[in-house]
Amino acid sequence: MFFPMRIIAGKYRSRILKSLKGPALRPTSDRLRETLFNVLGPAIQDSRFVDVFAGTGAVGIEALSRSAAETIFIENHAPAAKLIRQNLDSLKITSAATIFTADAVRGLEMLASRHKPSTPPVDYVFLDPPYAASVDYARTLEFLGSAAFLAPDALVIFEHHHKFTLPEQFGALRRTRVLKQGDASLTFFLNGVFSADRINATHGFFRRALPLSPSTEE
Repeated sequence: MFFPMRIIAGKYRSRILKSLKGPALRPTSDRLRETLFNVLGPAIQDSRFVDVFAGTGAVGIEALSRSAAETIFIENHAPAAKLIRQNLDSLKITSAATIFTADAVRGLEMLASRHKPSTPPVDYVFLDPPYAASVDYARTLEFLGSAAFLAPDALVIFEHHHKFTLPEQFGALRRTRVLKQGDASLTFFLNGVFSADRINATHGFFRRALPLSPSTEE
């Protein structure tokens, strides 16, 4: 059975996306998606965005609607991957989108294998594993902590249950921000191991973590 979701802003604003309701999918709510993109702000334009555990593809499609240059969707659940393609087709998005029907780490490995020095790096990675699957958080965080395809100031963002805490640092990723909204939280990691002064002075940090959202922030 299909349940509608809407695109919040940008080129495809108010367009409806299909969603499957069931234990296999837990789409990011419209409100939390709006909070996420309020934080990312205009820097999303011309960026490369990766949507891992993509589900319906709503987050990655929102990035495209807001003028991201490219979104890579990684989704292991075949019906959900098919639904992402249907949602892209409904918006007539025929380029700037790639779908990897694969386990999260395998999909990231596929992305890494295609990355070359001449390839533009990835600016944002959004991950929304099943809340109870702590092993998925650990596996993907470990991989991304040393991923060569990330831009030097890339942001890696995890959605998770508000009672679940991710580590302050993992490899080259340093936790910079946690936003809580209802039962969900968004944890932001900045790529690059810098001192606190270096983080505050990094142009990319200011460029990507612009406005505060109305959500509770730690």
